[in-house]
Amino acid sequence: MQQPDLNKYPHRRKNILTGEWVLVSPHRTNRPWQGEILSSEKMELPIYEPSCYLCPGNQRANGEVNPQYKGTFAFTNDFSSLLEDIPEKSDNQNDLLLAKSEKGICRVVNFSPRHDLTLAEMKETEIENVISIWQDEFKNLALNNSINHIQIFENKGAIMGNSNPHPHCQIWAQESIPAEPAKELKQFKQYYKKHNQSILTDYLKLERKLKERIVFENSSFSVVVPFWAVWPYETLIISKRKIPNILLFKKNEKKDFANALSITTKKYDNLFQTSFPYSSGLHQAPVDGKEYKEWHFHMHFYPPLLRSANIKKFMVGYEMMAEPQRDITPEFSAKLLREL
Repeated sequence: MQQPDLNKYPHRRKNILTGEWVLVSPHRTNRPWQGEILSSEKMELPIYEPSCYLCPGNQRANGEVNPQYKGTFAFTNDFSSLLEDIPEKSDNQNDLLLAKSEKGICRVVNFSPRHDLTLAEMKETEIENVISIWQDEFKNLALNNSINHIQIFENKGAIMGNSNPHPHCQIWAQESIPAEPAKELKQFKQYYKKHNQSILTDYLKLERKLKERIVFENSSFSVVVPFWAVWPYETLIISKRKIPNILLFKKNEKKDFANALSITTKKYDNLFQTSFPYSSGLHQAPVDGKEYKEWHFHMHFYPPLLRSANIKKFMVGYEMMAEPQRDITPEFSAKLLREL
């Protein structure tokens, strides 16, 4: 069981996936619902929006017209942050000013033709179709010799910078392994070298034994509020079988992953009775042709809401200058999500 003092006094917890630390201050509040609580204003979206550049048959910002798609639809981002056809250049001035060109491809995946349908509101069979498109995109992008890492992510809600409410995600594929996956890869390698086991295999075994932070489980996946969670209701979806990427899902694992996504997003929506905002992302092994036997598939959910649909946690002050900090414990958050 958890040490009692961890529920009463300030302490730091280590993020075993990045090697970084988070400060937990449970003594700051005995009840996390203190402060102003505003009722959520539900935004009713239409099934089809004529001015939306993601809806079927509509013209996008670059002038192209979307097909009358009936399911999940993927296309190259009209304003990509990464470009495939650029010159290779680098610059190093006295080891102080360093820069290098970065090639890449940015794709957009519309979950469905409906403007109003989030993952939480989709049928699990429809979410399976989204996963199928993720698999197709991952496979095709990995065949490109200039691509070494593929990041699938979703920014849901205006509060997370989403400029279009039509439910969709993005896929950024690039030459380099970005900073966050690179941190995780380092930790994966160090643990595997020492224990000859995936760090998430052993972590999940311990979490399932303690049952303090487990939110949901099915035969293939566990949803947990990680011991080192930074965001108030952060969760981590971990595959029970150690696999490097979604291409290796078995038929039942694909079905179970859709189930885990559906349950997790529904619980979020039910927490504050609102369409819950978050940033989420799949973390998969690099696609640079090397073997990553230590890598273990997982998916992060980082939601910003703290006490209500209108009150969010801000990463400011100490968090920006020192390290992340939270008041309510991950154990409290897990219990609340689990019981929804």
